[in-house]
Amino acid sequence: MNVGVAHSEVNPNTRVMNSRGMWLTYALGVGMLHIVLLSIPFFSVPVAWTLTNVIHNLGMYVFLHAVKGTPFETPDQGKARLLTHWEQLDYGVQFTSSRKFFTISPIILYFLTSFYTKYDSTHFILNTTSLLTVLIPKLPQLHGVRIFGINKY
Repeated sequence: MNVGVAHSEVNPNTRVMNSRGMWLTYALGVGMLHIVLLSIPFFSVPVAWTLTNVIHNLGMYVFLHAVKGTPFETPDQGKARLLTHWEQLDYGVQFTSSRKFFTISPIILYFLTSFYTKYDSTHFILNTTSLLTVLIPKLPQLHGVRIFGINKY
């Protein structure tokens, strides 16, 4: 990393998920979260999987779909301040590799969670609700849409 060197991106928030090693770091972070939850003695395996899924999806929702703007000082702050990170990702182009990865990863985690909880109805309802809260905002039809005015400003 070159400290003090200007970057060429108008908004670095658009390309950060394509950085080298970002997907591996993301997967390792989810794995570490799961190992930490498994190491807590009074959590059963199904509870640890459900908590991993719910915490992951909550974090994904907050960081990708709730927080707006960019942490960088950018010339386009006027445009970027009204967009979530998901809407800024890859300059808003749909169906890129980063968008596909961040759409498929909660689905894979959901399948793993469902399998290890043995499809228990309580865990299944929690995990399905959690999955839907991160998948619905990712739909291309909802790009820039604020349902009921939530997160409008």
